[in-house]
Amino acid sequence: MFRTLRNREILLTTLAAAGIMMITMGSRQSLGLFVSPLNTSTGLGIATVSLALAIGQFTWGLAQPIAGAIADRSGPRAVLIGGLLLLALGGAITPFMDSGLGLIVSLGLLSAIGSGAGSFSVLIAAAAQRLPAEARGDASGVINAGGSFGQFVFAPILQKLIQLFGWMGAMWALAAVALAALPLVGRLSGGPPASGGPAAAGGAGDAAHGADAPPRTAAQAASDLGMRAAIRHAMSDRSYLLLHAGFFTCGFHIAFLVTHLPGEVDLCGLPPSVASWSLAIIGLSNIVGSLYAGSCVARYRSKHVLTVMYGSRAALIAWYLMMPRTEWTFYVFAVGLGFTWLATVPPTAAIVGKLFGVRYLATLFGLTLLSHQIGGFLGAWLGGIAVSRFGDFTWMWYADMALAALAALANLPIREAPMRAPQPA
Repeated sequence: MFRTLRNREILLTTLAAAGIMMITMGSRQSLGLFVSPLNTSTGLGIATVSLALAIGQFTWGLAQPIAGAIADRSGPRAVLIGGLLLLALGGAITPFMDSGLGLIVSLGLLSAIGSGAGSFSVLIAAAAQRLPAEARGDASGVINAGGSFGQFVFAPILQKLIQLFGWMGAMWALAAVALAALPLVGRLSGGPPASGGPAAAGGAGDAAHGADAPPRTAAQAASDLGMRAAIRHAMSDRSYLLLHAGFFTCGFHIAFLVTHLPGEVDLCGLPPSVASWSLAIIGLSNIVGSLYAGSCVARYRSKHVLTVMYGSRAALIAWYLMMPRTEWTFYVFAVGLGFTWLATVPPTAAIVGKLFGVRYLATLFGLTLLSHQIGGFLGAWLGGIAVSRFGDFTWMWYADMALAALAALANLPIREAPMRAPQPA
């Protein structure tokens, strides 16, 4: 494992992308810790705060294909710098917002756009275009693990900062950390791409995948005609649409939990530290899950990896609903959730790369992430409505479990070439 990342330049490029992901995703995935303090400070109500964060979920997804298209055309440098600056600005002005509209602007738009511009679609594509094909699978796992490591680091630290300096001080600390990521951008924008450049990489077939690529498809050939043709062919592809359906559920699941897990812990009469440590454990567990998923895409069909992941989530939620609500129940739940938390990204990106190549991977994978975040919007928003109307999240858990089971089934018909044994050097 990771033998493909031993080259110094490959390793530095991968770690730079993982470092940016650590900051953009770590800050974003910890915003649920601010829901209760924001509500107490502003008096706006859980539903209003949840709506602002739900809009942020959707905006983050909408930013992915747009940022990806700009990066595909003009390179990732300006996109990543602009994203980090917007993320810092959104965090810096949030303490001055005392209305629902203000929170929508700061957290729902500025922070979300900034985080989206410095996230999966741009980072994985930027790395893929600068790495040889055999390194992309392991690299995607490391980059994805960077986001999980950020959640592991940020959640307990932010909870402690909120306790020591208040939520405003913690939010300003997030803004400062976003600015600290700017020096990493140079590693992803300088120097020539991997052999053949982006266009040639499109013919390589599989971004984030180290195995031999299947023959070129009509959609891959269409990518040579331009971005619009590539999008048009992708959106008419049944496998691509099924991938969107599964990823929609992943977004619903993750956004519901990062936004409302602290509220669930509070309803169970447990201290806030249980929520912050649960989020941290999810991030730590997902480091292992992401690295494992990155290696799995080189050995198994990615659609089967996704089916197992989504099916395990349905089973885990069923287990949680039957257990007593103790802190150890939450911690065990967090370990299980974390293993597949964002580990769905490497196999999803691998399927997109197999179907369409890497020439427009940032755009096409960005559209997939938009579906993910439409689900994210509903997960965060409906969670706030559920607790406001019914006093708990019971119906959300049932919906989450049903969607996970459907996502597992949706991935099975995806058209994916069988794995081929690696050819000897």
